[in-house]
Amino acid sequence: MLVFDLDGTMIDTAPDLLQSLNHVIVSDGLAPVDTQKLRKFVGFGGRVMIQNAYDDARQHLEEDKLDYLVEKFIAHYAANMPGASTPYPGLLDALATLRLANCKFAVCTNKTESLSKQLLEALNLSGELEAICGQDTFPVRKPHPGHLVKTIELAGGDPSHAIMIGDTPTDFSTARAASVALVAVDFGYCDEPVSKYQPDSIISHYDELTPELINSLLKQQQYQ
Repeated sequence: MLVFDLDGTMIDTAPDLLQSLNHVIVSDGLAPVDTQKLRKFVGFGGRVMIQNAYDDARQHLEEDKLDYLVEKFIAHYAANMPGASTPYPGLLDALATLRLANCKFAVCTNKTESLSKQLLEALNLSGELEAICGQDTFPVRKPHPGHLVKTIELAGGDPSHAIMIGDTPTDFSTARAASVALVAVDFGYCDEPVSKYQPDSIISHYDELTPELINSLLKQQQYQ
C-alpha cells in the first residue's frame, strides 16, 4: 500500500492556491503577495497562507476575520478547480507501472476530504485510489499517526506493509510516528532540504518510484 500526500506530492496545486490567496487579500485591500515568497507556506493550507500574507504586510488580523477570509478562500479555490493544478511529471506512468506490480494507492492529506475528492476527480485520478482521506475524515489529522494508520486500514492495507510518500515535515513526522516507511519527494513545498529529515528514500522524479524501490523499502521495514 502506497499512501500519498496530495498538495506538493501528487499534485502541484501552488498556482491555484496562491491565486485564491491573492483573490482574498486583494479584495480586502492588501497588495498581491509575492507568490515565490509565500510558496513555502502552500503545504500548510489556506489559513496559514492568509495569516502569513497579513503578517508579511504587517497587518493585524482578528480571528473572526481570519475565519471569514478562510471561507472566502475555500469558496474561490473550489469554484476554480482544477485550474492550473497538474500531477507532477511521471506520476501517472509510475502509478500504471506500480499497479501492474500489484500496488494499491491511497491519499492522506490535510486538505478537506471534499476538496481532495473534487480535485482528484477533476484530474481523473480518483479511480486510482482505494481511499481519499482528508483532515476531516477522522477525529485526528496529520501529524497524528492515526490519520495515516486509519487511511491505510480504510484502503484495505496493513500499516506494517505500507509506505508514505510526502513532501513536508508534517508528512515525515506522521510516517515516523506511525512506524511506516517514508519516501520524501524533493520537488514539493518543503522550504529546506528533505534529506534533513532522514527519510528512507528520496526521489526527485516519479520515474524513480519503481517496484524495485518499493520492494526494497518493504523488506527493510520487515527487519526493523
